[in-house]
Amino acid sequence: MISDLTRMIDQVSREKGVERDVLIKALEEAVKTAARKKYGQEYDLEVNYNDELGEIEVFEFKEVVENVTAEELQISLEDAHKIDAGSELGDELGIKMETEKFGRIAAQSAKQVIRHRLKDAERDIVYDDFKDRRGEIINGIVLRFDRGSIIVNLGRTEAELPQKEQVPREAYKQGDRIRAYILNVRQFSRGPQIVLSRTHPNFVSSLFENEVPEISEGIVEVMQVAREPGGRAKIAVMSKDSDVDPVGACVGMKGTRVQTVVQELRGEKIDIITWDSDPAKFICNALSPAEIIRVIVDENNRSMEVVVPDDQLSLAIGKRGQNVRLASRLTGWKLDVTSETNYNQTLKEGYKSLLELQGVGPKRASDLYDEGFMSASDVAKATVQDLHSVEGMTEKRAAKLIEDAVNYTSGETVVKKAEEDSITEDSRDQDNKKTVTEEVSDGEK
Repeated sequence: MISDLTRMIDQVSREKGVERDVLIKALEEAVKTAARKKYGQEYDLEVNYNDELGEIEVFEFKEVVENVTAEELQISLEDAHKIDAGSELGDELGIKMETEKFGRIAAQSAKQVIRHRLKDAERDIVYDDFKDRRGEIINGIVLRFDRGSIIVNLGRTEAELPQKEQVPREAYKQGDRIRAYILNVRQFSRGPQIVLSRTHPNFVSSLFENEVPEISEGIVEVMQVAREPGGRAKIAVMSKDSDVDPVGACVGMKGTRVQTVVQELRGEKIDIITWDSDPAKFICNALSPAEIIRVIVDENNRSMEVVVPDDQLSLAIGKRGQNVRLASRLTGWKLDVTSETNYNQTLKEGYKSLLELQGVGPKRASDLYDEGFMSASDVAKATVQDLHSVEGMTEKRAAKLIEDAVNYTSGETVVKKAEEDSITEDSRDQDNKKTVTEEVSDGEK
C-alpha cells in the first residue's frame, strides 16, 4: 500500500519536474533540522527515508556505557538491555525517535527547508534546461515591464529582454506573444538569468533557418549577416549543392519564406545576396541592387574604391549611407563609393600630376600608371623597391622620382592651404559687410 508521503513525493516530482531522489534528500535534511531544533545540536542523529514503509525514520545513536556522563550521547547498559537484550558495553545503539514529538516550531523549520531545497532544485533544472540553448529562438508572453526591460514568461521560468536588445519603434503590451533569440544564460544565487535579444544579427539567420529547410539540412549556409535593427539587413548565403540556388531557396516560392521573416521583424527590409570567396565579387553582390563598373582593391588597408554609374550613386550609397554601410559590415572591407564621372576626373588629374614630375613623359607616366601608381601622390608614398617593377626604372631614378613627387605633393598642399585661407578671408569680409549693412539698416529703423 502506497503511503501518503510516497504519494506526495511522486506528485511533487511530476508537477515540479524535480528528481525523486532530490525530494527525498530534501525531506531527510528537513526532518534532521527539525530534530535538532527539538533536541539540540549535540545529538548524533541519522535520518533515512524508508521506501518500503513510505516514511521518514529518525535514529539517535548512543554509546553503551556503565556510567552515563553525557545523556545526549550515552546510554547505560541497563537501559540498553531494555531496548536490545544483546547490547554490550562499547556498542553504538540506534534508537528510533518519534517524529510526531518534534513540535510545531520544528515542523515549521522542516517546511522552510523543504521549500528552500525545492526552489534550489527548480533553479538548477531551469539552468540545465537552458544553458545549452544559446542561439535558439524561443516563444514567450510579455509578462511585465521593468525599467525599460521586457520580462517574458517562458512557462517554467522568466527571461529578460533588455532595452538595448529591443528593436526601436517595436511596441509590446502585457499579454502579447513575442519571439526572441536566446543571447545568454547565466547562473546566479537567486536563479538563472536568461537574456533575450531581437536585435542580434543571428536572430535573422535563426529565423531563416526555421523557415528554409535547405539551411536546417545544411545544403545552404548563412555566411554573414549585417543588420540595422528595424531598418534593413543583408544576409550572405552560399550553397553546397550546385543545383540549389541559395538566394532562391531563402526567398521561397513567390517570396513566401522571406516574407515570413520580414513579418516577424515588423517590416525590416532584407537583402539576400550570394556569398563569394572573391572579395571584389562579394562587394559587388553586397552593394546590389546598384550596378558596379569597377572595383579598386587595396589589400594592405583592406579597403576598396567602388565606381558606379552617375545615376546609380545614390542607390549604391543608400538612404543616409545605409546600403554601403551594411555592405561594409557584411564584407569586412572599408568601402569608398564614387561616381564614374568623379572617378574619371580623378584619373585625369592623377595622370596630369605624373606628367608634371621632372623627367616623366607620356611613356613613363603610362608605365607608372600600369603598375598602379596613378598620381604623384602615389609615387610620393612609394619606396625605391616599389618602383623596381616599372620598366626602365633604376634605383637612382626611382629615388629621384620619389623626391620630386614628395616636393610636388608638398607644393600642392601649400597651394591648397593658401586657397583655403583665401576663401576663409573672403568669407570673413562678406560677414563684416553683412554686419555693417545690418547695423545701418537698424539705424534707419
